Amino acid sequence: MQMKQARPVALVTGAARRVGAVIVRRLHAAGYDIALHHRASAAEAGALAEELNAARPDSVLRLQGELAEDAVPPRLVKECLARFGRLDALVNNASAFYPTPIGETTPAQFDELFAANARAPFFLAQAAAPALRAAGGAIVNLADIYGERPLRHHTLYCMAKAALLMLTRSLARELAPEVRVNAVAPGAVLWPEAGKAEKEKAAMLAATALGRAGDPTDVAEAVRWLLQDARYTTGEVIRVDGGRSLNL
Repeated sequence: MQMKQARPVALVTGAARRVGAVIVRRLHAAGYDIALHHRASAAEAGALAEELNAARPDSVLRLQGELAEDAVPPRLVKECLARFGRLDALVNNASAFYPTPIGETTPAQFDELFAANARAPFFLAQAAAPALRAAGGAIVNLADIYGERPLRHHTLYCMAKAALLMLTRSLARELAPEVRVNAVAPGAVLWPEAGKAEKEKAAMLAATALGRAGDPTDVAEAVRWLLQDARYTTGEVIRVDGGRSLNL
């Protein structure tokens, strides 16, 4: 491990695209150096790392890995510490989402959805815990309202996100008082890449108290606040959903 640097360091998973990339940009602008994890999005990860390193040299380390593999979570933490000498924040953003209708769901789908949404966050937190304790750091997990209230045809996803919510609360006790652990549950800030029918979009927004979609920057700012400013907050879920959870 090299000598510890002055700037705080955040490891963000699934960080090459979409909400993950917005979180990375927000944390980088707030003064964090970034360990930027991606699985398959090599081109996007490379472009983002190049952009941020141009703004502040040597501030971003690119890390690739399949989080479902046993060796990957501890390797990511090890490589982050070898490069930066410290770890102040872990953001478990990587996720998997797709329908699993009853009668059609396979054991492989069970394993994949739990690996991405619950198993990897646990083993990343376990690997990162000593460094986070030393830094007085924090963990933020990206949760979902569907971890509390089920979405039709998505039983496995809902189960896995429910496990992530319990992981958040349990780690908040296990890692206290040195490490704070919280979650952010976004609402409609980005539509699924597979698309969503306009009728479904309209119904979702009609059920949202603020009557409109949010923006990924809303989620990124909530993550930054939990990491930097929420010094007396742990075990909480911050809903960034425009009030949609009020109507579900």
